[in-house]
Amino acid sequence: MDYAIASQPYPEQNWGKSASYTKYNSANSERNLMNILQQMHSSLDPRTVFASYGKTLGQLLPIQGLQLNQQLKLNWGRCHGLNQQRVISGFGEPYSIKYYLTAPLTPSQTLQLNELESLFSQPFFNAIKFDQMSNKAMFDALTGLGNRYYYRQTIKNALARANRNQGDIALLVLDLDNFKSLNDKHGHKLGDTVLSEFAELINEAIRNTDQAFRIGGDEFIIIAQGNELEMTPLCQRIITAMAEHPLMHAFNVQCSIGVTDSTVSNVQDKLYEAADKALYSAKAAGRNCFKMSNKNL
Repeated sequence: MDYAIASQPYPEQNWGKSASYTKYNSANSERNLMNILQQMHSSLDPRTVFASYGKTLGQLLPIQGLQLNQQLKLNWGRCHGLNQQRVISGFGEPYSIKYYLTAPLTPSQTLQLNELESLFSQPFFNAIKFDQMSNKAMFDALTGLGNRYYYRQTIKNALARANRNQGDIALLVLDLDNFKSLNDKHGHKLGDTVLSEFAELINEAIRNTDQAFRIGGDEFIIIAQGNELEMTPLCQRIITAMAEHPLMHAFNVQCSIGVTDSTVSNVQDKLYEAADKALYSAKAAGRNCFKMSNKNL
């Protein structure tokens, strides 16, 4: 059975189609519930489990859509019209789910929904827990950006796409100027605040198609679509934003950037080396600037 992944978040064009429900066959109820339970436990992706739950409800009850709108936002089916909000809990924090109905639930259908919710809750909370653990392994706890491990996976995939003639990939290596002296003089608490603010500044500067990472200390990386010359506006946005940022300005924290692209090399370590050399050229040029790689590797 095909369980389309629930959208996250939930634009209308990604709405799933809710199936026409059929009356519950009590003779086969035990077998049906066992099948449902197996399907719920077959994935550790919260979106897939949520969509599986929605598809099951759409087949058994007059339910055409589900919406979870908390820190984790999920949507399945058609989410408009008559609705009923319910809370599931028992394996973690409570989650409020809004059920969109094609007709009011009868008392027997409400009892059936209670039973289906009990089957859904454990695999759903297991999937959420697994997803949270996976995110911790891939994202920097301080800044929320991707970590070194996630960067290496992402640049590998990006270069593979570039090798298939799907466009150039640019690599930007960013380093905070004067950060060590700030950390030594004012302490790690302020240093951590600066790193977090810088990460937010980067996120505001990059495009939706770009990705940012903190790979250690005050060193950051951006993977962007395009060649190195096309990165000029992005570099200028970051340097200008640094100058205008109250905290960075108050403590004279600036940024140097080295830029290269996939025409230099399709090997990730060589690509990083080229961007890193460009970064040191920016440092040597007086800092608070960006330099392109000379493509001599």
